[in-house]
Amino acid sequence: MKKKTNILLIYTGGTIGMVKDYKTGVLKAFNFDELVKNIPELNQLDCVLKGVSFREPIDSSKMNPKYWALIASLIEENYEAFDGFVVLHGSDTMSYSASALSFMLENLAKPVIFTGSQLPIGDLRTDAKENLITSIEIASLQEKGKPVVQEVGLYFEYKLYRGNRTTKINAEHFEAFASLNHPPLVESGVHLKVHHPNLLSRPLRNKQLQVHKKMDSRVAILKLFPGLNQDVLQSVLNIPGLKALVLETYGAGNAPMDDWFLEALKNAVERNLHIINVTQCSGGSVSMGHYETSEKLREMQLINGKDITTEAAITKAMYLLGTGVPDKLFKTIFETPLRGEMV
Repeated sequence: MKKKTNILLIYTGGTIGMVKDYKTGVLKAFNFDELVKNIPELNQLDCVLKGVSFREPIDSSKMNPKYWALIASLIEENYEAFDGFVVLHGSDTMSYSASALSFMLENLAKPVIFTGSQLPIGDLRTDAKENLITSIEIASLQEKGKPVVQEVGLYFEYKLYRGNRTTKINAEHFEAFASLNHPPLVESGVHLKVHHPNLLSRPLRNKQLQVHKKMDSRVAILKLFPGLNQDVLQSVLNIPGLKALVLETYGAGNAPMDDWFLEALKNAVERNLHIINVTQCSGGSVSMGHYETSEKLREMQLINGKDITTEAAITKAMYLLGTGVPDKLFKTIFETPLRGEMV
C-alpha cells in the first residue's frame, strides 16, 4: 500500500486564512480545525496534513526578514518529518517572500509551495479552496519515492510558478501573479500537468539542507523616471550604511546619459556600493551595451540583473550580504543563477 505523504501547512496570515464571523461581518484568522471544517474536501487528499501558525498571524504588508527567518526555521525544524510544505501567505508581498525563501533554503530537495487567495476561505466565490487544495496536491506529488517539485514555488489560479520568478500583477483578479520570464512548472486542469523541463534540476548528490537566516536589509530600490533630479539620486546613493541598490532602468537596461547622473553612479560604485541593473518592464531582460544608453553602465561595472525580477533582486542582495560575500566577489556571484532566478 502506498505510504501517505506528510504535508505541513504554515499559516503566516493573509486573506486565505480569514473566516467571516457572519454575526459581525468581521474577518478573523482561522484555526487549523476550522480550516478542515470549511474545506471537507481536504479529507479526500491522499496525505496527512498538519498545521502550524505564526503566534500572531500578520498582514503580508507587515512581512519582513524577521518573519522570513521564522518561516525558514519552521521548515528547518520540520524538514525530516514532512515530505512537503505549503505556506499560506498574503498575496501583496508573496513574491518577495517566495524569492527570499528560495535563497535562504540552500540544497532544498522538497516542495515549499506558497499560496494565498484574493477572497477569504468562507466566501461564496472564493479562490481559496482551489488554491489550497491544489497546492497541497502538488506538494504531495512523488515519483519513485522522491518529490516531483524540489524548489520554492508559488501557486495561484491554476498555475505553479517558480517563486523567485513571480510578480504580483493584479489586486482584483483571481489571476494575481505572473511569471513573464519563466514558464509555469505545473498547470492544473482536469489533470495536473507537470512541465518537467521547467523544474529546477537537482544535483545528483544529495546535499544536506542549509538554512540561511541572516538577511542584511541595508538595501534600496530606485526606479528611474523622466525628471529624476540630482538631489533625489544623491540622497539615495548616500544613504548611510547602504550596501546594495537595485536600479530599475528603462527597457533593456537603459538610463540617462547626463554627466551628473553617470558621475554619481561611478562615485557610488567606487565606494563599493553594489548597483544592480534590472529592467522596470514586467518581462524581458537587461542587455547592457546593446544600446549606447547602457554601454556606460557596463563600463562602470554595474551588476547585470539580466532577466531577474525586482523582488528576486532585492532578496538575493539581502541574502548575499547576509552571508558575508566579499565585495570583490559580489558582482560575479550575483550574476550567477543560484536558484533558477535568472538565466
